[in-house]
Amino acid sequence: MLGHAEKINPRTQQLMGEKYRFKGLLTDQGWVNDAQVRLDSQGTILSIAQGEKEGEYINGYALPGFQNSHSHAFQYAMAGLAEMHVPTQRNDDFWSWRKSMYEIALSISPDQLENIATMLYAEMLRHGYTAVAEFHYLHHDSQGKRYSQLSEMGERLVRAASRAGIHITLIPMFYQKGGFGKEANEGQRRFLSQNLDSYHLLLASSQHMVNQYSHAQLATGIHSLRAVSPDTVMRYCQEMDTSRPFHIHIAEQLQEVTDCLAYHGQRPVEWLLNHCTPNQQFHLVHATHLTPSETQRMAKSQVHAVLCPSTEGNLGDGLFPFAAYKEHGGRWSIGTDSHVGLNPLEELRILDYGQRTHTHSRETFVTLENGNSGLLALSQAWRSGKRAMGSSDEQFFQVGAPLDAVIMDAQSPLIACTHLDQLCNTFVYSSDASNILGTITHGEWQVKEGRHLKQEEITQNFIQSMQTLNIRRA
Repeated sequence: MLGHAEKINPRTQQLMGEKYRFKGLLTDQGWVNDAQVRLDSQGTILSIAQGEKEGEYINGYALPGFQNSHSHAFQYAMAGLAEMHVPTQRNDDFWSWRKSMYEIALSISPDQLENIATMLYAEMLRHGYTAVAEFHYLHHDSQGKRYSQLSEMGERLVRAASRAGIHITLIPMFYQKGGFGKEANEGQRRFLSQNLDSYHLLLASSQHMVNQYSHAQLATGIHSLRAVSPDTVMRYCQEMDTSRPFHIHIAEQLQEVTDCLAYHGQRPVEWLLNHCTPNQQFHLVHATHLTPSETQRMAKSQVHAVLCPSTEGNLGDGLFPFAAYKEHGGRWSIGTDSHVGLNPLEELRILDYGQRTHTHSRETFVTLENGNSGLLALSQAWRSGKRAMGSSDEQFFQVGAPLDAVIMDAQSPLIACTHLDQLCNTFVYSSDASNILGTITHGEWQVKEGRHLKQEEITQNFIQSMQTLNIRRA
């Protein structure tokens, strides 16, 4: 599995010259039938050939592994627990949900976080994700005091990814305030960096830690405009390392837009576009509530939207103006955010169907050049997702890149009788995790026949941590 960079992978010798043969492999030029992929000792693709007879044969179709561009791992502990509503009250919304989330955030220990995240990442792999961008702000201990190693909690997430076998981009979040013009409250005490210098210390500690692990990267970000003072946001944008991805929550909730207007006299995305210089390294998470002008400017600035349809639906956020954003060339990826949903195919469907009910059109992903909805959805989510991770990969399964793949079972009933031209549509619109044969990262199986290779150990540790945490029992 993934581990410390200086450690020798126990399977290194086995990986020397290893070959896989797939019934089909999706490339940018279309499907390659009977595709042989040859790897080096690190699981990096050396060549892709057709019709060769050597290697492990897999009766499945290889898709590039899904990229999960937005995750709060600790929130997996509360997935499904926020649906007990008081019938006589009609004010259960994002903000009341957030209070419950803060209570859990104050309770989780480093060991518990690692075990929860390992279980979550194993489940992501089971559903076809091979990389995750972890939007991390649980920095300090339960009293709000720094750990002796500033990146202690971040390292637990990286270790969890290593144990599960998923690529991780850790994004330590800059979190300073409790709202627009408000000081932070006690519920936010684990999140806070006093100023930009303190945040840079956290980043430096995180970078040093990430350097000790293979298949882990570092990105940067500001939790939201409401969580950092405006002068500090502007200074940050002026001084930021433009070689790294930058992530930020923005314009998710109507109340957030209202508060921003009252404080700044401008809407969140409007203010960011006016006071920073967004570029293709910017990943704006949610951006649900946009004016036509904001939508056009956001798309033209080459930033990426990060859409989390299952969470946005669960929290009642609203619908992103996808049609207008696409019209102006906007780019987007998907994330699972609070993890009420973990299936990338479902995220794409929810995104599409929400737009269809709003626009009364069935052409959400379609362009003038291409009418293949499933292929377009997979392609756009993957490419922007790669950017969110800090990768410059532009082509599926390119030579020199690691073999990261989700394998769809060629014997599943609908898949078995479907022409290649319709495969991607069948995957996106009529498949689920039961149709996944397995998931490979860096040339190694992590999930086979619906089970993670370390399922028992990971599950046992998770259940023990959850029983100690005791939030899922009456």
